[in-house]
This record gives sequence, C-alpha cells and structure tokens, in this order.
Amino acid sequence: MKNQIAEFALPFVEAVLGKKTEGVTVLDVSCLTSVADAFIIGSGRSARQVKAIAEHVRRTLRDKGKKPLSIDGENEGNWVLMDYGDVVIHLFHDSTRRFYDLEGLWLDAPRILKDFIDKKISETVYAEEDDDEFWSKEEDDYEEY
Repeated sequence: MKNQIAEFALPFVEAVLGKKTEGVTVLDVSCLTSVADAFIIGSGRSARQVKAIAEHVRRTLRDKGKKPLSIDGENEGNWVLMDYGDVVIHLFHDSTRRFYDLEGLWLDAPRILKDFIDKKISETVYAEEDDDEFWSKEEDDYEEY
C-alpha cells in the first residue's frame, strides 16, 4: 500500500518541488484518517512565494488533468490548502508552518518519497550552478571585446 501511495503522490510532489518549495515532506496518512491518503507539506519564505508555489502547483496539475476539489488560503499566502481528494497539499509561510507543526501532529504517519525529494532538490541545485557557470562564462566573453 505504501508504494501505491508513493507512486500516486509522485506527480503532486513534482509539482510542489517546481518553485523552490522548502522542506517538502510527504506523509502517508492512509492508515490514520479517511480524509486523504497523503499529505504533502512544503513552505515558502514569503507570502508571495507561497502564492507563486500554489499557482504553479495548480497550473502544473491542471495540465496533467488533475483538478482540485477545493483550494483555500490562496489570497493570503500564509497557509494554502489544496485538496485533490486522495492527496492534500499544505503550503505554508515558514512561520505559519512552525506554529501549526503538522508534521508533529501527524507524527505517527510514515514519511514517504524522501529519497525522491532529496534527488530532485540536488538536481535543481546542480542545474542552478550550471546556469551560474554559463552566465559567468558569457560575462567573461564580453569582457574580452
């Protein structure tokens, strides 16, 4: 069951990771509640970033044919809850996440997809470093003229 939930949650996790979301955690809550099978929790450093992450997630999943049952808190950007039925996405401003501590409330829920998330984050970091290297080379080229 754990692998099925991880496989099902994968496109949601990929969408959440698409906008430099920090501290992404996936909880398998299937044995603890009938509300959802998985909670995806992530945060941004500002309300603007949280809103941007939510918008990116909504668009990315819409393009994959997944429509939310509801989205709450998108205008404020402190805590955006995106309900996709079996998967519920919680996007927090850092301070709001620490205050509500969902990971602590759902301590009994197994964490899943940690290796996948770590790999995706490291790929993103390496891609950004490559971009920095590219731009610095270009800048050096211009200085020669």
